[in-house]
Formats: sequence, C-alpha cells, structure tokens
Amino acid sequence: MPDNATESSVNGSLVPGTPAESEAFAWMSLLTQFIVVVGLVGNTIVLWLLGFRMPRNPFSVYILNLAGADALFLCGQTARFILRCAGYSNLASAMGVIYVINSSYTAGLSLLAAISTERCLSVLFPFWYRSHRPKHTSPGVCAVLWALASLLGVADLIFCVHAHNHHFCPTFFIVRAVWFFLLTAVLCVSSLTLVLRVQCNSQRRRPPRLYLLILLTVLLFLLCGLAPGIKISIRSLYLAFRNHWLPTLLACVNSSLNPLIYFFLGSHSHRKERESLKVVLQRALGDKQELEGEGRNTSHTITPETSSWD
Repeated sequence: MPDNATESSVNGSLVPGTPAESEAFAWMSLLTQFIVVVGLVGNTIVLWLLGFRMPRNPFSVYILNLAGADALFLCGQTARFILRCAGYSNLASAMGVIYVINSSYTAGLSLLAAISTERCLSVLFPFWYRSHRPKHTSPGVCAVLWALASLLGVADLIFCVHAHNHHFCPTFFIVRAVWFFLLTAVLCVSSLTLVLRVQCNSQRRRPPRLYLLILLTVLLFLLCGLAPGIKISIRSLYLAFRNHWLPTLLACVNSSLNPLIYFFLGSHSHRKERESLKVVLQRALGDKQELEGEGRNTSHTITPETSSWD
C-alpha cells in the first residue's frame, strides 16, 4: 500500500469521513469525471486535426502541445478516479498518476506562458521578430518545456513521494513554487501587454482572432487553472488548505474548455453554410487579418514546422 504522502498526492485530499461529506465528495468526483470525459473528446479532436489533418505554423505547434498537455492531465485525472475507486492498491500505478498529473500541469502552464510571451514579442518588436526568429523556435521551445516539466515530475517522485528525503524536499518545494509564480508573472505581464495592444487597435479594426484566442485561454487559466498550483504552493509552506476538491474541479474545467474556445472563435464568419471542424480550427489559428497586421512579408508564419510531438 502507498504511504500517506502518495495517497494524499493522488487524491488531492483524504476522502472525508462523515457520511454527508463522503456523499458530497462522491458527487463532486462524478461531476469532475463528466467534465474530464468532455474535455478528452475536445482535446482529442484538436490533436487529431493539428497532428494529422492540417499544416502546422509556429502558433499551431504550441496549441498542439498545449492540447497534448491538457489531454494528459485529463487522462491522469481519470486514472486517479479509477485508483480512488480501487483503494490505491498499487503503489507503482499511484506514483505514475502523480507523475502524469504534475508533469502535464507544469507543461501546460509553461506552454501557455511561452505562447503569450512570443506573441507579445511579435507585437512589441515586429521587425526584429520577423527577421531574427529562428525557423524551428516553436518545436524547440516545446521540447525544452516538456523536458523541464518531466524532470520536475521525476524529482518529485524520487525524492519527495517515494524516498521522502527530508533534506531535499523543502528545497524542491521552494524551487517548484518559485517556478510556478515566475511563470504566472510572465503570463500576466505578457497577457496585459496583449490586452493593451488589442485595446489600442480595436478602434481602427476588429481585434484579430489570434489575439482573442490567446487572451481568452490565458483568462480561463487565471480563473481556473491556477488553483492546483496555488494549492501545491500553500502545501509547500506547510499551510492548511480547505476545499481540496475545488482546485481539481477548476483545473479540469480549464483543460476541457480550451478546445471550445478554439472552435468558438473559429466558427464566427460571414458564411452561412456549415463548415468542418478542420476549417473552423484553421481559421482560429491562422487569422488572415492577424497575419496582415504584423506585416506583408510573413512567409515564416505559414511555413509548416515539425512539432515536438513528431
């Protein structure tokens, strides 16, 4: 049987003991799992379209990896639900679930910060960005961020969950909390810059779908996706945290609604006929107005790149 640290990490909290709390916890678990299933369907569609049905541009490579992180996070939540029903009888499985959830969450936050930062650079320094941006920046950045997230997950498993090293764990918790707040700060600053940019240009022309997509995705993360990171940071400081189920529910809402944002923004057009999801997603990720707004010579933007998932 896993120790208390492992069970707490997988479950998010120990199951409440009173009958009323247990019943409420069960209903919230079912609601969370329903949201997870819906989110898995949406992210799988995005992965299929971007991975196999559409040419990739630098921005769509980020969205492909973000959809992969969301899908992995939701898969981890499904596995956690199954382990909870099974009573955590398998230590190896429980540790695997911890790794998938923590790594995918960290990767998702890192990718979102990279997306917002790169778009911010393209807005503030358009000529420098078009001239000096390496061709394979997107897959390279994604690969590095996935590697960092994986290393953090492995370190957490080896030193804090399995061995529970009392000398290393406090330092690791501080490093993880600093990394979380640093990414959050980068995300907020770059997003605020985009908001100001869109606000300045909104009187002259309609805000590009690409900017709106980034801003809505970031706003959703700030409202819902930050909760697990805040909970982990609070626990790192050995402080109590109530409503343990709420961060998990909000994080699942965040990962599940991202595909709906993509399709919602891409579906707004003047055409009356029905369009395929491929066309809708392509419009959301490759807005012609946005490309023209950054300059006439944007051949780098429509050059297919190889994703880090290849």
